[in-house]
Amino acid sequence: MRIGRPPATLRGRLALLALATTAIWVAALTAVFNVELGSRLRQQADDLVRTRAAAVAATMEAQPDGRIIEHEPADDTALDVGIWIYQGTTAIQRPSASSALQDRADQLAGGGESSTDTSEPHAFRLYALPITAGDRQVGTVVASVGLDAYRYTARSVLAGSIGLCALLLTGVYLLTRTVVGRALRPVSEMSTRAAEWSEHGTAHRFGAESHLAELSGLAGNLNQLLDRQAAMLRHEQQLTAELSHELRTPLARITAETDWLTARPRDADDQRTSHEAIATAAARMQQICETLLSEARTRDHQVPGRSAVADVARALSERSSQEHPESPSVTVVGDDVTVGVSTVLMERILVPLLDNARRYAVGRITVECGREPGRVLVTVVDDGCGVPENVGEAVFEAGRRAHPGDGHDGAGLGLPLARRLARSAGGDIILAPSSEGARFVVSLPAG
Repeated sequence: MRIGRPPATLRGRLALLALATTAIWVAALTAVFNVELGSRLRQQADDLVRTRAAAVAATMEAQPDGRIIEHEPADDTALDVGIWIYQGTTAIQRPSASSALQDRADQLAGGGESSTDTSEPHAFRLYALPITAGDRQVGTVVASVGLDAYRYTARSVLAGSIGLCALLLTGVYLLTRTVVGRALRPVSEMSTRAAEWSEHGTAHRFGAESHLAELSGLAGNLNQLLDRQAAMLRHEQQLTAELSHELRTPLARITAETDWLTARPRDADDQRTSHEAIATAAARMQQICETLLSEARTRDHQVPGRSAVADVARALSERSSQEHPESPSVTVVGDDVTVGVSTVLMERILVPLLDNARRYAVGRITVECGREPGRVLVTVVDDGCGVPENVGEAVFEAGRRAHPGDGHDGAGLGLPLARRLARSAGGDIILAPSSEGARFVVSLPAG
């Protein structure tokens, strides 16, 4: 892992986040603790040196003429350590100390109450307490206390705090990685199982009762994902089976006509008939492939939009009249309505319905446009033989034709495609009752 680059795993990132958060708090608490400890140690040193100076000053008696008389206690050895007594600015008592410390004490003599610290290798704090006679200062007691012990204590505590913080942060990081790793272990196991199940297409699913409450939602989402994948797989398998079934007949026709043509020489009429049969079978195969590809493109790249139903129907009617002049014309009636789907999608929904009507209509095909609250109804009606009662809604099943032996070419995929497209746009297609011919009603969101 590069320096400065975050860990690639969620466990590492959570552990690093916990470490950073803990480090900030621990650093702040350690700084506050050591600052407070240093302040308390300085206060203790001040209290000690002031107490010693006051104790020595209590044994001093200032005379009106400026002389100082010392009333020494029975045992003042400990009291005299680090004590200077000045009459005016003249030292009448000096302890054993370095010259630098002596000079600093001399500087405090006669200067009133004050304190100072030395910066020599062995630091001291000095405190000067005046000895007065009336309102006049006649002498000074200077007391000193060594700061080495206090500073050593402060440094030791700081080093100990830093060491303790390092141990604490190391423990937090390792513990967080362990805890997060164990917490995420069920997620990893669920992911591995989902990958295995999706690869082998099994029907296994995650039971919500076997997981913690926090993982139940994940289990449900994975189950939905597996269900959708299984549904897509079944759909693809179904389309593959239907495609192979539908292509088998025209392909067999092409193979048979080709074998028949190459078996022995044929006259011009026989060759023309075979060529027409081959062309018809190839066109049917092309229609099947285009129908399935059209559904796939629409499902994967559906673009929202708006379109006028009457204009789309009239355009399709003109195109149908040019391509099939012998077929009945399409009449568009009703309101000028606008649907909330694109023109391309509206065409793909209507084309299978109009093709179906054109196959079976005797002399009339009608497209009726109407409204109802929030929706648009488009009805395609023909005056043909209609859909048999024993077929009914099954006409929307892929590969199913209402009249298999009627001689019309068709893959049996047009109506299922139209319904799937309508439903993908938030609508539907139903087969409505009709006393004559077939009546298909398309409902779509209003534009």
